[in-house]
Amino acid sequence: LKKVWFADIDGGASSDVLVCRAKEGHSPSFLYAVLLQDSFFDYVMQGAKGSKMPRGDKEQILRYEMPILSCSEESIGTFFLNLDQKIRLNEQINQNLEAMAKQLYDYWFVQFDFPNKDGKPYKSSGGEMVWNEKLKRMIPKEWTNANIYQLASISKETVNPQAQPNELFKHYSLPEYDKTGTYAEEYGIDIQSAKFIVTNNCILVSKLNPWTSRVICGNRGSNQICSTEFVVWNPASLKTKGFLFMLAKSAKFIEYCTQGATGTSHSHRRINPELMMKFDFPYNSEIAIKFSLLIENIIVHLHNNIAQLKVLTKQRDELLPLLMNGQITIE
Repeated sequence: LKKVWFADIDGGASSDVLVCRAKEGHSPSFLYAVLLQDSFFDYVMQGAKGSKMPRGDKEQILRYEMPILSCSEESIGTFFLNLDQKIRLNEQINQNLEAMAKQLYDYWFVQFDFPNKDGKPYKSSGGEMVWNEKLKRMIPKEWTNANIYQLASISKETVNPQAQPNELFKHYSLPEYDKTGTYAEEYGIDIQSAKFIVTNNCILVSKLNPWTSRVICGNRGSNQICSTEFVVWNPASLKTKGFLFMLAKSAKFIEYCTQGATGTSHSHRRINPELMMKFDFPYNSEIAIKFSLLIENIIVHLHNNIAQLKVLTKQRDELLPLLMNGQITIE
């Protein structure tokens, strides 16, 4: 599974986990750096046993040859651990930012405690609620029901990167077994088949299960494309982009997509884009605009952190082999 953890607490581990301790005179952080390399995982897979759930062979793993170093283990381990901790910190910041935005969305559009004219929480302060027949629930007075089609359109414009070899594309994809909700960037012309064209400020929403967290805002720039496993939303107004972004991450929307998805395999169930766009929700344009303005900085910060994470991860993965084979050293 390519998962290695550098323990920062005492505890216990499943018997399906190998617990490695550096011997006296060796650096634990250096050992961690060695085990996180692709070359180590490639070696482990060569000795894996079992067809349905292959497992690494412990004896074979222990025979993995360590590199001969031109500088100290401690120097490499410390350098690598500092870089890795910065990556983990950015990931934690992003988790906190997403939690903050989600809490605010739930507070305003699920609990209906958005600020009233006096700045107090609407429903908790006795704001009038009325029955909405379409939604089959009580919603604030002066609100109505809406669907995504009323706030955005689907972009279906495609391009085949292979047909334009002189162009450089930024590619948003959905790796088949990527459960983290992140997306891969690929540069070059070796991208097969047609892809949707992504314009600035659009929202990419996965039509492939699981939907949660697989929501991306198009970044500023040109020549952006995305996998056809996304549905590309073009907001009718940029003033409500933040609301749409969080709507696509909401529990009700995810539940709706889950119930409407089709397919025999649970991990490959898809929702029809037209059905996705018919999702109904309580709506008030004035409140949605205020909300979008409020979380704009959160979304910008979130996407800046994602970009920085990619740079840091790339640096870590490229520098480590060079340190190991002595092509570069740490002063």
